[in-house]
Amino acid sequence: MAVSGRTKISDIASRLGVSTATVSRALSGNGYVREHLASRIRAAAIEMNYAVSSTTAGQKVLIVSSQEAMIDFKRSQFTMYVLEGVRERAESRDIRIESYIYQPNQRFEDLYNAAQAPDLIGLLLVSVDDATLDYVRASDMPAVLVNGDDPEMQLSSVTPCNRSAASLATKHLINQGHRHILFLNRPGRRTIQRRFEGWRDAMAEHYNPDYVIDIDDWTAEAASQRITEVIDSNLSFSAIVAAGDILAVGAVSALQAKGYNVPKDVSVVGIDGLPQGQYMSPALTSVKIPMQTVGALSLDLLIETCRLTNADIEMPARRIELACELINRESVGPPPAKLR
Repeated sequence: MAVSGRTKISDIASRLGVSTATVSRALSGNGYVREHLASRIRAAAIEMNYAVSSTTAGQKVLIVSSQEAMIDFKRSQFTMYVLEGVRERAESRDIRIESYIYQPNQRFEDLYNAAQAPDLIGLLLVSVDDATLDYVRASDMPAVLVNGDDPEMQLSSVTPCNRSAASLATKHLINQGHRHILFLNRPGRRTIQRRFEGWRDAMAEHYNPDYVIDIDDWTAEAASQRITEVIDSNLSFSAIVAAGDILAVGAVSALQAKGYNVPKDVSVVGIDGLPQGQYMSPALTSVKIPMQTVGALSLDLLIETCRLTNADIEMPARRIELACELINRESVGPPPAKLR
């Protein structure tokens, strides 16, 4: 929604059909608002570019990530969009962003020292390993997990609902008549594990472990090679849910190289909603993840967490999950008659 001029609290209230007082409480943190509604209000404020006044202006946030997670743009496009959301939100709040990218077998003293800056608000953890997660849990450093979830629920987090995203993609194919649906998987990340679980949920009546196709790298090339091997194995399938758009790109490439028509012979759905999907041939059907909003809300949650801590208000860790949207394009159609 485009808003002319500077966005006011009344604009947000009008859009969501709530009172201006409710919006004010949700954005300031002064007063109680149900978490579900408060999350909707904060998301609308971000989308409408509402400038939230903050006592954190001039301070900084440290983004902590592993070198592996930031290895190159090809493997980390999703993360780049999430970080873009963090940076835009930080700019609107006059907060500085600094990065701490650690090497394998890092010395945690270095992270601890980096987190001791007097003007530091806290840490945003982006694609960190379990050892780093354990260390931060055990410390007194304020932190929020970005695009992930803490299985022990000791740290607050903001993430898309990856499980429902994959379920949405799979049910879209089932509604088209597909029953033989592969899941193209890159094991290792909890976010992708949640996507696998969503595919498995939707495939309950048609689940076959042979339909889980694992690959060892997060690239289109690795996906293309693996789908080529599946085709050569003569496994019957009519559709693919890829754990990420970049893997869907590789799947489509392999299918076309083998003479298959997408979607006449095989349908393909991605998850991420990266912009380049619309320019593929055929244009890629995908579940769009609100990547920038994940980043922006992570920063908001970190600031709110620190405010409550400084006010000696005890609050359990929270997990905020954002809904995702199916973008239906040309890469999905009904299955061939022989596989219905």
